[in-house]
Amino acid sequence: MSEDATPPAGTAICRLDEIGEPGARDFSFGSGSTRFELFLVRTDDAVRAYVNRCPHANQRLDARPGRFLTMDETRIICGGHAALFRIEDGLCTSGPCTGKHLESVPVEVTDGVVRIAAR
Repeated sequence: MSEDATPPAGTAICRLDEIGEPGARDFSFGSGSTRFELFLVRTDDAVRAYVNRCPHANQRLDARPGRFLTMDETRIICGGHAALFRIEDGLCTSGPCTGKHLESVPVEVTDGVVRIAAR
């Protein structure tokens, strides 16, 4: 996954109503060495986006495709080693990467569509 493959500001990701509340969903842009993967998390009408990569093992968070949240849907979980992250800021609160953050991707909702926002 390439950092320079981040979609430009204004790129539509999906409609807001395509994500459960609470819920999470993954998205990919590009392919091969320019592939960029992110996931959206929706809670209490807020939407946050993070790069789909664990800061500990540099692997996808969803070892089970599309599964990003704990069973009670209050935390993000790494499927590889069960590290737990706060939804609101991506801070790891439990596991081998405690104190590190998921890489956030700025997003905004306009006219019911989630889009990449300017950094």
